[in-house]
Amino acid sequence: MCGRFVSSSPPDELARYFDVQQVTETALEERFNVAPSTDVYVVVESGGVRRLDAFHWGLVPFWAKDMSAGNKMINARAEGITEKNAYKHAFKKRRCIIPADGFFEWKKVPGQKAKQPYFIHREDGEPLAFAGLWEVWRPNKDDDTEVVRSCTIITGQPNEKIAEIHDRMPVILPPNVWDQWLDPQNDDLDTLGKLLVPAPSRLLTAHPVTTAVNNVRVDGPELIEPATEAQERLL
Repeated sequence: MCGRFVSSSPPDELARYFDVQQVTETALEERFNVAPSTDVYVVVESGGVRRLDAFHWGLVPFWAKDMSAGNKMINARAEGITEKNAYKHAFKKRRCIIPADGFFEWKKVPGQKAKQPYFIHREDGEPLAFAGLWEVWRPNKDDDTEVVRSCTIITGQPNEKIAEIHDRMPVILPPNVWDQWLDPQNDDLDTLGKLLVPAPSRLLTAHPVTTAVNNVRVDGPELIEPATEAQERLL
């Protein structure tokens, strides 16, 4: 599962990194504790143009009765994604990349009720490219002008390093498959499915952080700093 992540890179840097031609006018605040149901940056492609946009995190299928459906769809399991009604249409035509500067996972601690949060990020400090899906939902089916664009993060099996912390991790796409993943004309589901594999362990590093990240109302760069020995003793 991926329920919290960091989005601290400014949009112009993300645009350069992901070779984006158009950038949304919706400027999102720097966030170190991004939670579901908020807007997040996404990279999408349409009409041959790659865009950096802002979508609601929590995929709302086109057939949903209301937006609350997205509360349970912040993640899409890679296993069986081509068969699940909530995701199979998006997997075929509406794939995206969700940029992140790192993410949090919680590790069970033997003998303790509270779990230890970890911040996981790239060794080189570059952004992560989460594999994602997006959808268009219309609150009024008779009105095409009002739409909600939402997204979900695809998760799969962990690599050896993340398996020590959690049994799931986001699918992280390497740069050499971004074109293939984002192309809405690419409907080779077998080949696309083969991209949903764990990122190499060497790509990532992780360290324990303060449990303050458990509170969605808490935000700030201190959340990704290594927990002090004193903080760890309190866990």
